[in-house]
Amino acid sequence: MKLKIKPSARLNRRYLLLEADNKQEVESAILDYIGLLGWAKAAPIFVNSSGKAHVLAIERTELTNVRAALEASEKKIKLVNVSGTLKGLKKKNG
Repeated sequence: MKLKIKPSARLNRRYLLLEADNKQEVESAILDYIGLLGWAKAAPIFVNSSGKAHVLAIERTELTNVRAALEASEKKIKLVNVSGTLKGLKKKNG
């Protein structure tokens, strides 16, 4: 039997749909702006990548910091959409 995590202990994530040339650009943009401690707090995970489209899962509380990091970056990174679920992200963007 699989043990379940209590809802209060579970991480609340937001999913970001990004357009960038590669994952390294996104990683370096976030690290340059919020640093290593901010990276650890945001706990970013690349869920899906195909071509220039990347889906990044981050901690809900750090959404504003990650958004600011992407906007402040000199690299061409476009934030297309943000959603609370992967299913919702797919619905909004076909």
